[in-house]
Amino acid sequence: MKFNLLFEDQEILVVEKPIGIESQSARSFEPDMVSEIKKHINNISPVKGEPYVGVIHRLDKPVGGVMVYAKTKKSAEALSKQVSTRKTEKSYYAVVCGKPVENFGTYVDYLWRDGKNNCSKIVDKGINGAKQAELAFQVMGEVKQGEEIYSLLKIKLITGRHHQIRVQMAAHGTPIWGDRKYNKKVQNVTFNGNLALHASSFAFMHPRTGKKMNFYSKPSGGMFDLFSWEN
Repeated sequence: MKFNLLFEDQEILVVEKPIGIESQSARSFEPDMVSEIKKHINNISPVKGEPYVGVIHRLDKPVGGVMVYAKTKKSAEALSKQVSTRKTEKSYYAVVCGKPVENFGTYVDYLWRDGKNNCSKIVDKGINGAKQAELAFQVMGEVKQGEEIYSLLKIKLITGRHHQIRVQMAAHGTPIWGDRKYNKKVQNVTFNGNLALHASSFAFMHPRTGKKMNFYSKPSGGMFDLFSWEN
């Protein structure tokens, strides 16, 4: 498996995760990003023992885009703290079915994770285990194919919950194109195509130098090719 390396030094490694690859260690014989990064580190600088790779954040398997991994435990702790205190900035592009009522806005919901069925649901605030989920969106373009309207959204993730963007977009009437789990139009039909969600940018402070770093990845292929837009 090949991945696009965006940046690497002694502390961190930034990559474009390919679609269809687990972002953390997988429990199967399929390739995953952690295993592939360990192979990469060993290839460029062989050492005794297994290289350390710290998972800072995650992307769903069918989602590609920018990810940062730590190469030391100290860097992992520093980056994880930035994520937990919302000091990082994450944005995504998504193609959704339909069009939001407004061209930009914010969704605030409460999500409950169903670990048994590997899904999340929007619930009332007082439900045990419910966590606040917040994102902001902007409509970047729209196209019509037959009777269907598709919109390109730029999404800023303010919190980071399980399947958050996918759940909130579907709940607010504009499910992501190709989402077999939350888009009812493709749940019970034979469907060929990737989930039209891409992690386009990730900004954070370098764990050692404190310098702000921002990495960008432009989505391409599938439904994204219907649109043209600037970064």
